[in-house]
Amino acid sequence: MDYKKLLDNLIKTITEEGGSDIHLTVGYSPAIRVHGDLFFLKKIDPLTEENVLGLVSELLNVEYREKFLEEKEIDFSYGSNDARFRGNCFFSKGTVGVSLRLISKKIKTLSELNLPPILETFTRKEQGFFLVVGPVGNGKTTTLAAMIDLINKEDPKHIMTVEDPIEYIFEGGKSIIDQREVKIDTKDFATALRSVFRQDADVLMIGEMRGLETIATSVTAAETGHLVFSTLHTNDAAQTIDRIIDVFPAGQQTQIRMQLAGSLLGIFSQRLIPRVSGGVIPAYELLIKNKAVSNLIREGRVFEIPHVIETGAKEGMITLEKSLADLVRIGEITIENARKYSVQANSVDRMLGQ
Repeated sequence: MDYKKLLDNLIKTITEEGGSDIHLTVGYSPAIRVHGDLFFLKKIDPLTEENVLGLVSELLNVEYREKFLEEKEIDFSYGSNDARFRGNCFFSKGTVGVSLRLISKKIKTLSELNLPPILETFTRKEQGFFLVVGPVGNGKTTTLAAMIDLINKEDPKHIMTVEDPIEYIFEGGKSIIDQREVKIDTKDFATALRSVFRQDADVLMIGEMRGLETIATSVTAAETGHLVFSTLHTNDAAQTIDRIIDVFPAGQQTQIRMQLAGSLLGIFSQRLIPRVSGGVIPAYELLIKNKAVSNLIREGRVFEIPHVIETGAKEGMITLEKSLADLVRIGEITIENARKYSVQANSVDRMLGQ
């Protein structure tokens, strides 16, 4: 079988159909995800283990193939003339599987992504810590890319990214952008971040907060004159702060609370909701650090943060439920999906007078 041709056909199909993911699994025809739903490409016979391994050989270089077979899973990036993907190879019941996430070659603006203009204000800060959070597959990396690209277009900064793998490729603007990929350009996140202090960076973009050392170094960087952006797989602002603090041993938690209370700029939590007209649109929660938020973090009263967000509309804060209700009012999403994606469905109903 010509695996390069098969891969090219799959890439052509997903781009033509407006899909987001490709799944290659032994015993099944290749599948693509389009607007949240999975569709099998029945015109292609179910894949054998030989087929999937052949496709893996097209996706990974020799070094990565050896590492994959040794460690049983690997993250990677793959680019063709037509598309770029973030991928993961893994084993399941002794056979190989592959998941590929399509990454747009064009970095969209915040406006094109239907994100609030207030996010621009965080890109113009000189230092601090800003997090984009939410479940897997809800556009966190795309939002961060839009924010970093805005800095690139507006300011002469030195931007360093640490990613696993590199997803969006930033092109020339006013900034210098150095993109470092874990396993290729650096050993791991922690090693790369320790080096940042000797690389005269102004802005850091960390693909994902992984482990105590990465989090500790990131927060320290935000305290020492760097503007730091990153992501976490958490559901909302309060859970994000608790997750960061809980990573540290009990004896260090008071210190990290103090550091977060001082360095945090904000937390943006987003979900991609099916749109009535087709496609998806983001709903979001935004926490902006103010004196009240700093005090709550410092005093260990993070559970009160949702109330601060609810009452902080004049400062630009918004709850997920308010965002969902607004989308229902303007006809972008159904009330059923608003309830489905809400943490507090009764709050959405109350806002809509249901």
